Amino acid sequence: MGLGLAAVGRPGYITLGRERDLPPGRAVDALRQRVHELLDLAYAGGVRHVDAARSYGRAEEFLADWLAGAGDRPGLVISSKWGYTYTADWHVHAEAHEIKDHSVATYDRQIAETRALLGDRLDIYQIHSLTPDSPALTDTVLHGRLAALAAEGVTVGVSVSGPGQPEAIRAALAVEVDGRPLFRSVQATWNPLEPSAGPALAEAHDAGCTVMVKEGVANGRLAVPDPGLDRVLLPIAEATGSTRDGVALAAALHQPWADVVLSGAATAEQLTSNLRAADVHLSPVQLDDLTELAESPADYWAHRAALPWN
Repeated sequence: MGLGLAAVGRPGYITLGRERDLPPGRAVDALRQRVHELLDLAYAGGVRHVDAARSYGRAEEFLADWLAGAGDRPGLVISSKWGYTYTADWHVHAEAHEIKDHSVATYDRQIAETRALLGDRLDIYQIHSLTPDSPALTDTVLHGRLAALAAEGVTVGVSVSGPGQPEAIRAALAVEVDGRPLFRSVQATWNPLEPSAGPALAEAHDAGCTVMVKEGVANGRLAVPDPGLDRVLLPIAEATGSTRDGVALAAALHQPWADVVLSGAATAEQLTSNLRAADVHLSPVQLDDLTELAESPADYWAHRAALPWN
């Protein structure tokens, strides 16, 4: 399992229950301390992958501070993403929290910003929220920039979002520079409510890409009481001695193509619960039962788009 910093690198996000989970006031130093506490707990719990992004507020900064003060952390893999610019200026409510731009100019600016913070600790750099219509799929100048980064030893990849995740993944797998595949990692949303990317992620894994699962508890939907979901989740949780979030994350961990499943925890309690998913064994019958929760991609992503920044 890995730890994603989307929910704790900035004061506003779309995860449910943040008014309960985050420090009062959500000041920069309070969230910096929270991130460091989570990173300490995650590393002690066996986590060796941390994921950030330029648009996650100060997530890269908080991570860099922790790396500078933590001493040697053997085996730690750091991934980040470019393509969105954080624009909320540390406000919970803003007209626009982030602006998407997959241009060469944005890449040039953001790789410099990421390098200034993370230096040579950056292992994986991904295009943030690639969709089938993204110009990043056809921009050969950008491809050249990314190939040059790969030549420096950084794995270049994509994260995908939206109902077109499978198409975006397959389009990314087809991009080549000098006859060789450009993108060697893929990060995608997969959970029992939105499993549609599974076949494409299997293809990416078979092609040699590192596959990361994000939003394994669907921005909190699979971690809080919900009668419509609990009819399936709670019997499995009871049978396995687990929790709602444990069952959801265990379902992702059971996918043979999943290399890293990210926790998006905002509290130590959530992270501890999430990490227990690694010890949850789901039977084929239980995995089949979870398929009953699947929504159409259009419905899932429409629901996600309607979640308030909070």
